[in-house]
Amino acid sequence: MSVPPAPSHQHTQRPHRAALVEDRFLAAAAVPLRRAGWTPRVDPYTGYGTTRRVRILARMLLAPRNYRPTAADRRGFRAYLGFPAPGERVRVTVGSLTTEVAADRSGYVDAELDVALQPGVHQVLFEPAGPPPGGGPEPGRTAATPTIGTLHVVADDVTFGVVSDVDDTVMITAVPRPLLALWNTFLKSTKSRRAVPGMPELYQRIAEKHPESPFVYVSTGAWNTSSVLQRFLRRNGYPAGPMLLTDWGPTNTGWFRSGPEHKDTSLDHLFTMFPQVRWLLIGDDGQHDPDIYRRADARHPGRVAAVAIRQLTFAQQVLSHGGPVPLSDPRAPGEDGYREVLRLGAPTVVGPDGEALAAELERVLD
Repeated sequence: MSVPPAPSHQHTQRPHRAALVEDRFLAAAAVPLRRAGWTPRVDPYTGYGTTRRVRILARMLLAPRNYRPTAADRRGFRAYLGFPAPGERVRVTVGSLTTEVAADRSGYVDAELDVALQPGVHQVLFEPAGPPPGGGPEPGRTAATPTIGTLHVVADDVTFGVVSDVDDTVMITAVPRPLLALWNTFLKSTKSRRAVPGMPELYQRIAEKHPESPFVYVSTGAWNTSSVLQRFLRRNGYPAGPMLLTDWGPTNTGWFRSGPEHKDTSLDHLFTMFPQVRWLLIGDDGQHDPDIYRRADARHPGRVAAVAIRQLTFAQQVLSHGGPVPLSDPRAPGEDGYREVLRLGAPTVVGPDGEALAAELERVLD
């Protein structure tokens, strides 16, 4: 069957030189790793979809025989031990459908498949299917190791869903400061990460009121940390759901990916795949969430049920982007601050924690 290109991995006819340099490096480095016994493995991510069409997500890696991407809690740097396997083919089985798809130039598998499924959580079987076409013999290749992934299928009559940021919205991280981001990503274990006060209770309350509604977590963090972040969500009682992360490496258009563009694209795909769903968008004022949500509301009128923005403290603002938001900035705290950013579109509530947001959301959503 024909699989359309994934929305988050756009290709251009003339790749950026950064992408060409990375492609050559990956091809050269893979040779000694395969000779050393590293074999293709699948790192599965949580997918989502409707009862007729689903999006499956994973990454093909070269890894040592004892590699276990979803093993017990580990410090973040251990999530980076695998090596990308560009072009590697993977056999995907979901429901009654079995098909093969190819990883992109960074090893990511991101494809939409037409398959009939009942609403709920389904398993996806991933099996490395062989070397890239024309790739030649692979020294040290052993039998494929299958991996089980997860897929959330939303019922056709569900009309409400939640999209949530991760960093400083559900988890205290202060990501934009480079040194702190490196510390949080590579050194801290999930047990040392702290949930934003009141946010797990807020999300649990929403899930109890809307038990069939999807929760989708969108972040500019690296895909390598997906299993670590999923364990954090489970440990702190957040509702389960797909996590849409990004690749920190070069792209076909530049040296680095755009975080806001990644969130814009992710929101557009969700709004398109689930045309009947109105979304509650939850974020914080430490980065670009108010502007990202304003743009989503403008592109999809009537599809945003409400926006909830967590206000960072003075210290968190300093950690996040070097200082508090100036009072002249339309994002500055105040009765009309965020409403100005959102231009009086979707109903907008603000608060320092989950408890404050819960009280405001109950009023707005009711």
